[in-house]
Amino acid sequence: MSVQELEKIFLSKIDQEIKIEPKDWMPDAYRKTLVRQISQHAHSEIVGMLPEGNWIGRAPSLKRKAILLAKVQDEAGHGLYLYSATETLGTTREQTIIDLHSGKAKYSSIFNYPTLTWADIGAIGWLVDGAAILNQVMLCRTSYGPYARAMVRICKEESFHQRQGFDILMVLSKGTPEQRDMCQDAINRWWWPSLMMFGPHDSESTNSEQSTKWKIKRMSNDELRQKFVDMIAEQVKVLNMTLPDPHLKWNEQTSHYDFGEINWTEFWNVVKGNGPCNKQRLEARRKAWDEGAWVREAASVYAAKRKAREAKKEEKQIA
Repeated sequence: MSVQELEKIFLSKIDQEIKIEPKDWMPDAYRKTLVRQISQHAHSEIVGMLPEGNWIGRAPSLKRKAILLAKVQDEAGHGLYLYSATETLGTTREQTIIDLHSGKAKYSSIFNYPTLTWADIGAIGWLVDGAAILNQVMLCRTSYGPYARAMVRICKEESFHQRQGFDILMVLSKGTPEQRDMCQDAINRWWWPSLMMFGPHDSESTNSEQSTKWKIKRMSNDELRQKFVDMIAEQVKVLNMTLPDPHLKWNEQTSHYDFGEINWTEFWNVVKGNGPCNKQRLEARRKAWDEGAWVREAASVYAAKRKAREAKKEEKQIA
């Protein structure tokens, strides 16, 4: 069968909303796009554990410690689901991690900002996970089967994470003047980086158009960002807090909130590795990888021995 015929079958499946599976033929560019996007998503989950894990021992109560610990564990699980999905495309987990450590692969720029106070954990849950949910809900219908199925569970857990974050801020917003100030300060610092999470404007996004045609993505960066602004602009009223944007206002004509321009210079600076915590985050991941080498080696040896035992058992049964 010719490449043209195979591509016709592939596009027909996309049009009919039939999932593309690992053993199906797919264009090299489709495979490459998925490896880049899913591995970047996996890296973001794993690196995203760092700013929050830093607060597990400093959470204000045993209950908060347990909840935050559970959340960080969820994120580790999300990373594992996504690394596994990436492996179905023909790459190895080791290669994806090497690409992360070398700086070749990216992760979400949001995780290069520091968590200065306990309120930051609430802001991450409410704003960062809230933005992630909007991005990820549409991925439950993405055209690549393993990715779509992984996202169903991830989105359910992310919804819990957002509620957890909002609850933290709600408690602080009803507390002392110092706690309210802490709450507002965290919102001020995380608002704009959260808007940057959706990526550059559609006109400057090199991958969005093709990803939309292949139904990897279902909505554009700017559409998702507008949906996020509309949602958060209403939710912040419940907290009796404000968003740090003097241009934020409801537009009767568009039935959406207008908002100010993002500092794209800051966005690209962080993406290129010059954010507040870029070097710290990568150093932490490299250190964990190096120090965990013995665990990977032990697991490999155990797996080989178990496989040998099972093979020997089968031979005895046949005999």
